[in-house]
Amino acid sequence: MIYIGIDISKYKHDCFIATETVDQQFSFENSQSGFNELLGHFKPLVKQEMIIGLEATGHYGENLKSFLTFHGYTFMEINPFLVKKFSEAQSLRKTKTDKKDAQMISTYMRSVDYKAYHHQSYHISALKSLTRLRFKLISIRTKHYNMMTKVLDVIFPEFKPFMREQGYSDTSLYILKQFSSPERIAKMNDVHFETLRKLSMGKFSYPKFVNLKTLAASTIGITQDHQLFKLKTSISYVEQLNMDIEETEKQITSLMGKYPTRIQTIKGIGVISAAVIISEYGDISLFSNPSEMLSYAGLDSTIKQSGTMSSTGKLVKRGSKYLRATLINISMMVMIYNPIFYDYYTKKKQEGKHHRVVLIHLSKKLVRVIHHLETHHEDFDSSKLI
Repeated sequence: MIYIGIDISKYKHDCFIATETVDQQFSFENSQSGFNELLGHFKPLVKQEMIIGLEATGHYGENLKSFLTFHGYTFMEINPFLVKKFSEAQSLRKTKTDKKDAQMISTYMRSVDYKAYHHQSYHISALKSLTRLRFKLISIRTKHYNMMTKVLDVIFPEFKPFMREQGYSDTSLYILKQFSSPERIAKMNDVHFETLRKLSMGKFSYPKFVNLKTLAASTIGITQDHQLFKLKTSISYVEQLNMDIEETEKQITSLMGKYPTRIQTIKGIGVISAAVIISEYGDISLFSNPSEMLSYAGLDSTIKQSGTMSSTGKLVKRGSKYLRATLINISMMVMIYNPIFYDYYTKKKQEGKHHRVVLIHLSKKLVRVIHHLETHHEDFDSSKLI
């Protein structure tokens, strides 16, 4: 048995090959010539069983993983946190180098069951990249929403409570972009109302239009040129971000059409949420049980036990933050559309648990259902949960 550990970095990688007779240690560049050099070290070993381990280090290792898969090699990705803790258990010394890490990965591979993770398909990798891009675009848009709110708190504090919007609708953006100051909003006429009515698809009524003008005329806000400039700048960014998010979602939807999944048979889970779950988990069949999926998402609780004392604490939160946030957020929608989940929610609430805590319980139940659907290739049937 040959144990190979590869430490991934941006410009070069370190490799440690442990054979029965001699150990090899070398570095190779993150380039075609470097990858070919790695193959040169592997070729004399092809007749023996090779166990390859490398740390999951984001996008830095994507090209290497594709290269290994193309040449018929399997590998196991390891959580860097596990390697760190394993290293700390081996010695009290605080020594950390890339070469040392590669050797430690090789040693770590001897102590765990080898599960070969084949490099994700193009569609899954693309989905993961696009769903994370969408997450970041929405995060940036939220920052501009907050900046707009801060400006309105100065120049027109009555606007946001009146519109009763969590974010900013197309109607609100149009009003703020075209008229910006309360003085100009107060002077809007019936022609402007007709434009707003069409833009809102009839939701922006004439009484609401009149009330907004009245509020603008009597606002306690103070119009300042620099604040109006900040508002204008944020609106332009938000409009561009809205277009980018819409285009990203179109590409995600298109890719999901090429990837079969049973997750969307659960009412309340849309195509974007299903894409996040699929792309973050990858091949769900690699998870032997739902507990592994919960751990991967960081939804398992800390456990403390010493002597006669035993307790469970907060969420570990060491998994994918994108996956964890999506599972918790969609739990509310799943509960609305599925009586079984609603009854479970009600039961936990009656036990005195906080709303957010109950959503986490729902997320765990949802993960168990998803694991069953994907591993048994079945559509969701609520009658089987009873």
